[in-house]
Amino acid sequence: MLNVFTNGCFDLLHIGHVSALQQIKNIYSNSFLTIGLNSDNSVSCLKGADRPIIAQESRRQMLLALRVVDDVIIFDEPDPLRLIQEIKPDIIIKGIDYHNKEVIGYDVANIGVTLLHFEYEMSTSAIIKKIKNGK
Repeated sequence: MLNVFTNGCFDLLHIGHVSALQQIKNIYSNSFLTIGLNSDNSVSCLKGADRPIIAQESRRQMLLALRVVDDVIIFDEPDPLRLIQEIKPDIIIKGIDYHNKEVIGYDVANIGVTLLHFEYEMSTSAIIKKIKNGK
């Protein structure tokens, strides 16, 4: 069984998140999917003082409720390198937007990194902006 890893804030879980996780599990059907989840502190550092909208344990529980997710581990650093070094995944999954960028932990993954083109172009930041603008 492959140990597959991805990470993110997953603040305001939306169809883009769910679809991406389903896509990962469809490609790597015989895998154990671990999500590295940015802690509340980590999200605030990355996204600003008004984030996250949803507390880390609630975000963790929502992700765990998805049948394609096997484990969710909260990390407090700005990036998941320490966590990746600890769990030593076979494959790290990131979006195609990471093309020509260094994926954190690429040198730790046993097999490598897979960049996927996710079906939905959606972001939590865009949703928050839309809510604030009343549209």
